[in-house]
Order: sequence, then structure tokens, then C-alpha cells
Amino acid sequence: MTVIKQEDLIQSVADALQFISYYHPVDFIRAMREAYEREESAAAKAALTQVLVNSRMCALGKRPICQDTGIVIVFLDVGMEISWQGDLSVDEMINEGVRRAFMYPDNVLRGSVLADPDGERRNTNDNTPAVIHYSIVPGDKLSVEVAAKGGGSEAKAKFTMLNPSDSVVDWILEVVPTMGAGWCPPGILGVGIGGTPEKAMLLAKESMMEPIDIQALKDRGATNRVEALRLELFEKINALGIGAQGLGGLTTVLDVKIKEYPTHAANKPVAVIPNCTATRHVHFTLDGGGAAVFEPPDLNEWPDIEFELGDDVQRVNLDTLTPETIQSWKSGDTLLLSGKLLTGRDAAHKRLVEMINRGEKLPVDFTNRVIYYVGPVDPVRDEVVGPAGPTTATRMDKFTRLMLEKTGLIGMIGKAERGAIAIDAIRDNKAVSMIAVGGAAYLVAKAITKSTPVAFADLGMEAINEFEVKDMPVTVAVDTAGNSVHIEGPRIWSANIAQRIDARNI
Repeated sequence: MTVIKQEDLIQSVADALQFISYYHPVDFIRAMREAYEREESAAAKAALTQVLVNSRMCALGKRPICQDTGIVIVFLDVGMEISWQGDLSVDEMINEGVRRAFMYPDNVLRGSVLADPDGERRNTNDNTPAVIHYSIVPGDKLSVEVAAKGGGSEAKAKFTMLNPSDSVVDWILEVVPTMGAGWCPPGILGVGIGGTPEKAMLLAKESMMEPIDIQALKDRGATNRVEALRLELFEKINALGIGAQGLGGLTTVLDVKIKEYPTHAANKPVAVIPNCTATRHVHFTLDGGGAAVFEPPDLNEWPDIEFELGDDVQRVNLDTLTPETIQSWKSGDTLLLSGKLLTGRDAAHKRLVEMINRGEKLPVDFTNRVIYYVGPVDPVRDEVVGPAGPTTATRMDKFTRLMLEKTGLIGMIGKAERGAIAIDAIRDNKAVSMIAVGGAAYLVAKAITKSTPVAFADLGMEAINEFEVKDMPVTVAVDTAGNSVHIEGPRIWSANIAQRIDARNI
């Protein structure tokens, strides 16, 4: 009988989480490289360039691909012939591995897990507990899949209970545009069909752990209904023209994965969960012979490219920014920001709005300032700040009008689109919203030369800091007239792709 030692599982989980924090899976690197090589949209290609350059930097520097180092998800296939050596439960072993990984001093990972989710929302500080799923299977080995799933992509998970005669394709094509760009496309779309509501969601999550093979499937052709459904969804979702970071382009999904399960005759449960440009997961097997060993990808897997900006880039001094300056910026413009900007996200905005409503003085002057929606990783060694990519701007939409009208704020930076209420507020107040590339957190952090705490230190990674930046690349997402690149870009590219399809079918 195989004996699985407690320390072997703990260390394997810890090593796996460190490994996936800075190494993309090889199949994902290859798929992103192919998407980059065939992309024709200048904005999308620039975004893909940043993601790939960031990915290679992280592999070399062994620092997180994304500042959102994720909630940990673990799938275990437990062989019926194994036994355990240790005094902890298996859940406790896994959570000790998570704790060890996230507090590893040479590569500190961001604690994003909050206890009391509908109340105090207190950070557990070590990213525990993990979400753990078990299957008891024949055999004498322990098979483990470890994933770190970012909150931006998890927030876009969708579920419906279709009628048996309803079309899965129609529903998915209807729902994907509503997901916006907060899940940082391109990525993998996991689809679960059947079972019960909770089973469909689990199937969708499990499916994303499978290797990317859509191009091979296209080459050989479908041999069953599920493969045909994958190909149909892959083509039709990409034809939506959403593109990298929602900017419009040829590639929105790198693959579509589907898992099915028998269901009740009256039901057709369908779940969709996306994986983002910071896709992170790894599989290992324990057979009693010690902890798992993980082999780094070959650096030749990454394309030999550099992030370079075009001649039309505008350099902006944040320290002399005025409302008049930003009036000339247009949706889609590329800017290089230098100077001081403030940081703040959900918890900070909630607290600021509460203070405004109570008539209290704010702890920082926002007049003619820009705020960056970010929750960075803690720095290590000589870093000013750890990986510091943007969080989803849409979550701040409900705070936007009050912030613009009551604080003097004139600009915001996040990722993904702004909703109608935010666009209206931006237009009415002649402000701007910008995006930095999600999934390029380490690259963005290199532009930050100083970080100073300003307010709400008790909020941890959600506190307000003042960053000093040098040549931080951003794109104007919503200009002072209310024009949105996330509306115009996909509209242009969906029409472009439709014309190509029509021409091909003539």
C-alpha cells in the first residue's frame, strides 16, 4: 500500500503554487504566441505583446504574473489503496501548503481571501482556505491539480438552467459579450453542461484544467458532438471581435473546453467560467516516493519580442495635469504617465464615499489627481512594489459619479470596460478613464519608482498609496466626450470578421 506523507503533500502544494505564480503552462504560452502572431488589431497586438513580455520577465525573475495571485483551487483524485502518514486532515495539509507558499519570503504572494464575506470581509493574510474537491478512485496514487484563479475571471462566471430544447450555443453567444473584458481575454472558456446547478459549475471549472488543443482539433476535425460544439463555439465567440483586453481583435478565446454529465429530463444546466491571461495551474502525482518536482518551461517557448510604443504615444506629466489637458485625449490614445498618482480600489472607495456622505474631510486631496485601481503584491528584496497590475474598473462604477463630483478627481486607471453609469459620469464631469493591461503586472511594476502609504493602512493591499511612476503605459478607454474603446473596438472587429466570413462563404 502506498503511504502519502503529510510533509510531501504540504511541500508539493507549496511548491506548485510558487511554480504557477511565475510560470504560465507551456500550452498556454504557445497558444498566446500563436494569437500574437496572427493578430491584426494594433491595440490587441500591443496588449498581447505586454502579456508575453511580462510572462517571460516573471519566468526569469520568479515573481507573480499577476498581482491577483488568486484563490487556490485543488482537485484531488485519491487512490483507494493509499494511506496517510501525519496528524493533519487532508484539508489541513493543503491549507498549510497554501500558507507556506503565500508567505514564502523570496516570492511573497498577495493574500486575497477574505473571511466573513458578507460582513467584515477580513483578510486571512495567508490566502487560506483553499477550495478543495475530492474524487475517490481506484489505484495507489494521489493525483492533484492545483490552480490559482483570479477574482476578475471568477467574477464573470455565468450559470443558467435552459429548457431541454434551448440552444447552448445561443445562450453562450448571448452571455459572453456581457462578461466584458474584466476576465482579461484572451483565455480559455470552460463550459459545464448537465448534472445539477452545482455540478455544472464544477464541470466548467474542471474543464479549464485540460490542455489547450483546439488547433489540433481544427486540423483533424470533430469526431463527436462535443468536439463539434467546441469548434462551433470557438469560431463564433472569436467572431464577436472582443479581442485581447476587450480592445477588439481576432482572438477572444484560445480554446473552449466542455464537460458534460447526465441530467434530469426536465433540465439543461449550463455553466460558463473563463480563465484569464494569468491562467495558472499544474498537475502532479504523489506515489509515496517524496514531494513533487516541477520542471520549468524552456525559455525558447516565449517569442523574442520587446514591448515598444509607437511614434504616436503621448507623454503626460501627472504632477501638472489639469482638466484642460485631458480634453484633447481621445479614446484609444496611448499615453506614458510620469509623476505621482494615487491608488485605491473597492474597500477604499467604499470608505471614501461613506466619509463624503457624512461630510468628513478626506485623508487625501484628489484635486486634479488620477487614481489607479490596484492591489499590489508586497515587495521583496530591492523592489519598490511587487507586481501591480490593474483591477477591474467596472467594480468602481457605482462610486464614480460621487468621486468625480465631490473630490476633484479627473482620471482613473483600471482594466476592462466602464459601464453606462460610469461613462455618463465621466462625460458629465469631463474626466477620463484609462486602462493598463491586465496580466502584465510585473511589467507595470517596473514603471513604479516610489510607493508611499497615504491612508487606510488597515486595508492592507486595498489601502491608498501614492505611486511615483516613470513612463507607465496606459490607453485612454473613455475620453471626456464619453467615447469608449471597449464599445468601438469590438464593434469594428466584429464587422471586420463578419466580412471575412461572408467572403469565405461566397
